[in-house]
Amino acid sequence: MAGVQLYDHQLDAVKKMKNGCILCGDVGSGKSRTALAYYYARQGGKIGTEKYVAMNDAEIKDLYIITTARKRDEKEWEGELSPFLLSTHPEVNRYRNRVIVDSWNNIKKYAEITDAFFIFDEQRVVGSGAWVKSFLRIVKRNQWILLSATPGDTWQDYIPVFIANGFYRNRTEFTREHIVYSRFSKYPKVDRYLNTGRLIRQRNDILVNMNFERTTVSHHEDVYVKYDIEKYKDVSRTRWDPYKEEPIMNAGGLCYIWRKIVNTSEARQVALLEIIEKHPRAIIFYNFDYELDILKNLAYGKDVEIAEWNGHCHQPVPDSKKWMYLVQYNAGAEGWNCIKTDTIIFYSQNYSYKIMKQASGRIDRLNTPFKDLHYYHLKSRSGIDLAISRTLKEKKDFNAEKYVNQYTSLRTAETRKPLPQAA
Repeated sequence: MAGVQLYDHQLDAVKKMKNGCILCGDVGSGKSRTALAYYYARQGGKIGTEKYVAMNDAEIKDLYIITTARKRDEKEWEGELSPFLLSTHPEVNRYRNRVIVDSWNNIKKYAEITDAFFIFDEQRVVGSGAWVKSFLRIVKRNQWILLSATPGDTWQDYIPVFIANGFYRNRTEFTREHIVYSRFSKYPKVDRYLNTGRLIRQRNDILVNMNFERTTVSHHEDVYVKYDIEKYKDVSRTRWDPYKEEPIMNAGGLCYIWRKIVNTSEARQVALLEIIEKHPRAIIFYNFDYELDILKNLAYGKDVEIAEWNGHCHQPVPDSKKWMYLVQYNAGAEGWNCIKTDTIIFYSQNYSYKIMKQASGRIDRLNTPFKDLHYYHLKSRSGIDLAISRTLKEKKDFNAEKYVNQYTSLRTAETRKPLPQAA
């Protein structure tokens, strides 16, 4: 049998990896195959050889892969395991070890496992909740690595991994050494970090970056559409919800109504239909249920198959010649791949830069047959759409409350009207 073959950037990463590291690669860079290659090499196998070199079956460790529920259910890891002659099915597995693939929701089940090898897929160890507590119990008695496209936005995101690597005893020690909280905030808010030089050294010690040149070329196009300007202005002035016929009580609610006005525009629907005339197979990302209702009822044509992935419906990507795959951001921005199309249409923008990046990566894979990838961003020139676009361009997350406060402060004293207060 042929040996396990990897790309140069994957081979380089395997050589740099060690227990407790974070394998950091962009979406579609092949982190799963690289992680398994590291496990394979640690168990006595050899990569880059013409013939397959078996692992040491007498000493091989059980393998546990903690991933997203979708990757588990879609059995994506099974495909990555096969070149190593590994399987979750004992009757097919070449070795005597156990191979388990499960979701983060079930991580507590494995808190008492010892002397095994864990691959934690898609960064979920942030904060101090149940997942983090189980993670910290597991890493004390097992070998492990963590895979992530976006390992941390702030130093606080690294706390669990720093503790797991023995840099700190607990969260309290990290806080004492590095965090200064704001004195003027009603809730704990980080004002600044201390001794960041030490934090940078620790991060560099555990971070293994996968640097590779993509063969694909991404084409991002902003498609601007019209919207009901008068209705938008009226809501801005009166702070009244025209859909529920009630006052808008907070900043989040105001932004939601602004977005509903622009997202339900017929011009946006027409623009979408014009795009799919050129691209008969496309993934369409959306945010809200009312957008799904619109997308499901558009006149795509009788021969166009429609499938969904959201919190209510889990359908696979169609195999027909013409199809539209409707995906809700939070449910489907990560944890699955599609090489059946070269097109993604963002019907509306998400507030999170990280989610937008993850969503874009669904079609940008190492094994895609397409050279050119097309991304269409439907948006209006309304204040809310432009503000979200500016924030995402700066690689930040959009903050509705901050935006509304800035918007309100720009209004003149004569026209300024505070948001109604709840009774």
